[in-house]
Parts: sequence; structure tokens; C-alpha cells
Amino acid sequence: MPGLLDKAHNSKKRKKDAAAEPKQLSSKRRAVADDNTSDEKKMIQELEDQIAESRKYYNNIVTLLSLFVTEDAAKAPNLTAAVSLCRVFCRLLAGGQFNKPKNATEQDLILVAWLKERFQEYQQGLITVLKKAEPSAQIASLSLCMRLVKEQSVNGGAGAEVGVWKGGYFGTVVDALCEAQDGERVRSEFIEKYMNEYHDAAFYTLIRLSDYASTKRSPEFVDAIISLLSALGQPPSPDHEFDNFYSDLSTIGQKQKSTLTSVSSYKQRTQAAWLAVLRSNTLNESQRKNLLRNMSRLIAPWFLKPEMLMDFLTDSYDHGGSTSLLALSGLFYLIQEKNLDYPQFYQKLYSLLDADLLHSKHRSRFFRLLDTFLSSSHLPATLVASFLKRLSRLALNAPPAAIVVIVPWIYNLLKSHPTCTFMLHRTIRPDSTPSPSDIEAHGMTDPFNPSESDPTRTGALESSLWEIETLQSHYHPNVASIAKIISEQFTKLAYNLEDFLDHSYQGMVRMELGKEERELRKAPVVEFQIPKRIFTDRLLAEDGGVDSEVGSFVRGLWDFS
Repeated sequence: MPGLLDKAHNSKKRKKDAAAEPKQLSSKRRAVADDNTSDEKKMIQELEDQIAESRKYYNNIVTLLSLFVTEDAAKAPNLTAAVSLCRVFCRLLAGGQFNKPKNATEQDLILVAWLKERFQEYQQGLITVLKKAEPSAQIASLSLCMRLVKEQSVNGGAGAEVGVWKGGYFGTVVDALCEAQDGERVRSEFIEKYMNEYHDAAFYTLIRLSDYASTKRSPEFVDAIISLLSALGQPPSPDHEFDNFYSDLSTIGQKQKSTLTSVSSYKQRTQAAWLAVLRSNTLNESQRKNLLRNMSRLIAPWFLKPEMLMDFLTDSYDHGGSTSLLALSGLFYLIQEKNLDYPQFYQKLYSLLDADLLHSKHRSRFFRLLDTFLSSSHLPATLVASFLKRLSRLALNAPPAAIVVIVPWIYNLLKSHPTCTFMLHRTIRPDSTPSPSDIEAHGMTDPFNPSESDPTRTGALESSLWEIETLQSHYHPNVASIAKIISEQFTKLAYNLEDFLDHSYQGMVRMELGKEERELRKAPVVEFQIPKRIFTDRLLAEDGGVDSEVGSFVRGLWDFS
């Protein structure tokens, strides 16, 4: 027995040792990896210090580039080498090593050309990381790229201030931001730390985006451009003074400086960038809708010539469906704020009233706009009557959530246009044709022509709103109740449409189930005694009831159960 116990004890010990062995190995490997990383950092620092010490160590730049620019640089870039190279090239730029000396020898010219080639190789390596690496590495690469842009603008020689921004390395950085894989984070970093912080960064970004949007036709690139342009927000006031710049303005000419600090020039560049996006032939439906949603808030205020938006808006207006509904905001902004004329506006607006509208998720937005468009008391009664009649007809097949919006809207429109109230109180004259008796027996033809596209020629004013009276017997009690306001006296000044616009099936069901915490005005009637049988003996014995054979059969079924 003691021997068995010792054997079992030794077996457990071996198992524990075997289980602990992988942990020890992994910790050793971690320690070896940390040592290797530490040794590599020391080596990189030594190479950098030697380059700063003397020209004879310039070949160390090639060694550092070999550590950074590798086949796996896009997936796992050596950021330590990248930061070291950035410091090296910034020192060389500050020391004037990229400029040709006055009495330069052939070796000096060869060295300058060689340094420029290595610098371009390093810049291209940063762009590759910016495009294809993971987000954290992309953000680090962006910081290094912008550091090089600043150093070049200050120490790059005559004309470098404008050259590096306009058509230079900064433009390549902006292109890479648009093409970056999973680049939402790095673009947000660029917007927050550079574009919204420094005016010159925003100004030259707009110039590059304008050119880029005109040449690149891929939808995913357009999404990136829209996100960058949307970050600009509202335009500055005409007397605004720009005072925060990423580079030194003292190094540029007075003409470039006045252009850079001009509010009108800034808005002109923004207008050109947005136009390049709006004129892109590869806009998909979601991108077009996104632009239309932001048209009156983020896009149109930047335009010095708002009429340049008319082509895009009218083209979107002709698309039909929800795209046309979204285009209404932009068109109304141009008509109201910029006094632009759109002769067929109400005719096109009338054509949007179809069955799909009342099922659209943009229904609330449309009714807000429609309430504004028809609020003028100078509109002809024939036009207003057509809208009243068209929506009344559509309400017959509309969901309850849409009907509870239509009826108060009709009430408000009748209050603001009293001449249309004849559609409610139209009486039949004794001398009319057909006669009142024929109308009572056979009915009459509605004079409204639903197929007419011109709202001034539909004959709606000669018709009546019988559809609303029909809705008073609607299956939904809320709809039936609200439809009765048309038959009552118009004592209320107007209904607030905002109280009805956000109704939905879910909200109505929750209200009926009592989840809205409202008190019931009247207790519901329920059965207090549940019958045990459907057919009783008394019912079967009554005259005119079920005959005896059927009654016996039914009783047999109940007895069997």
C-alpha cells in the first residue's frame, strides 16, 4: 500500500510539472521577445545617433528603411524605425541637406539626389501604412506624415510652403485618407486634430478633394469624401478672421496669404468640392439620400451661387419615391432663402402624393414640408382642393398611423383656406341634374379626376370629402374618433401636427394595452359568466332552431367529449 501511494503521488507531481511547463516556456519566450525588442530599439537609436553625428553614417538611413519598408509593412509596420526615420529626415531638412549648395561639387549633387530618393521612399512607406495597416498604425502614420508636411513647408526651400500643400505630399496624404481600409478612425483623427483645428489644413484639403472627386469614381471613395466635407459644419461669417495655421504664414507671399485667409475664397473651395461630389456619376441611392438630408443644413449654406444646386436637386426630385421627398427640403430652401424660381413645383409636389408615400419612413418629414408649402393664403382654391381631395382618397387605404395625420392636416388646411369648406357642406339643389331622387337611388359620379396631373384641373373643388366621412366607421377606434372632427363645428383654431406625426402601429398597440400609463375613461365590458356549451337543450328545442337530428348529433358530440 505505501508503494502504491508513492506511485500515485509521483504521477500527480509529473502531471503538475507537465502543466506548468508550457507556462514557463511562454514566459521565457515573452522575456526573449522583450529582450529582442529592446535590443532592436537600442540598435535603431544607435543608427540614428550616428547619422546625426556625421555624413559618413548616412548609409544607416538605408538600414533603417530596410527595417521599416518591408513586405509585411502594411500588416505589421515597424513604427520604431518609422519614428526614428522621421526624426532623421526632419533634422536633415532643418539643416538644409536637401538644398543644393552654392558651390556644389558633383559629389554634393549626388548626395542631395540620393537623400531625396530615400526621403521619397520613406514617404511612400508611410502612405502604404496609412492605406492598409490597422487603425492604430494608421493614426501613427498620419502623425508622421503631417510632421513631414510641416517640416517641408518650413525648411523645404523657396516655394515649399505652397508646394507641399498644393499638389505636393499633403495631397497624397489626403488621397490615402480617402482610400484607407477601415479608415473611419484615422479620418476622424485627421478631422479632429488637423482639419477642424488648422485653417490651412482645411483649405488645402478642400482643393485636393475637389480634384480627387472629379477623377475617382468608386462609391466607397465618395463616402470618404462626403464624411470629410460634412465635418466642415456651418460656414464662417463674412467678417471672420482665421488665426490658427499649421504652418508659418510668414514664409509665403502676400497674394497666397490673402487667398488663404479670405472667407469668400474658403467658401468657393468648399463649393467646388461639393459640386465635384454632386456631379459624380457613381452616386448610389444611399449616398444621394444622405446628400439630400444634409442639403439645406450642411451643403447649401456654403454655396456662393446656390443656383448651381438646381441640377442635382431637380434630378433627384425626378427620381420619385423617398428620393423625391428628401429633395423637397433643398428645393424649398432655394425657393425661400435664395429666391429661385421653380415653375412646376406644386405640380411635381402633387405627383408625389401616392400610396407609397403614406407607408414611407419619411412620411413625417413630408407632412412637415407640405404644411409649410400650402400655408400661404395666396394659393388658388383649386390647387388646395386638389391636395385635400388627393390625400382624402389615399386615406381610404392608408395605415391608421398615416390617417391620424391626414385628418388634422385637412382640418388645418380648411381653416386657413375657407373657400374650400364647400367640399364639406355641398348640398344637392332641387333643379340639379341628375335629380335628388336619382342620386338617392343610384348615387352620382365624383367630379374629381384622380388621373389628372395638373392640380388646378382636377375638378376637386366641385367634389366633396366623402372619404373622411367614410373613415368615421373605420375599424380602428382612434381613426374613427378623429375622423369625426370634420363633421363637428370648427371651433378649434388649429391642431398641432407634431402631436400626430410620430404615431405608429407599435405606439397605438402600446396605448391600447395600457403601457402608456393612461387612465381608462370607461371600464371595458367583459363576460362575467363563461358558458359551458355553445348549443343548449333550450336552443335546440326552440322553433326555427336546429332540427332534432342535428340536435341529437351535436349532443352526441358533447357527450363524447
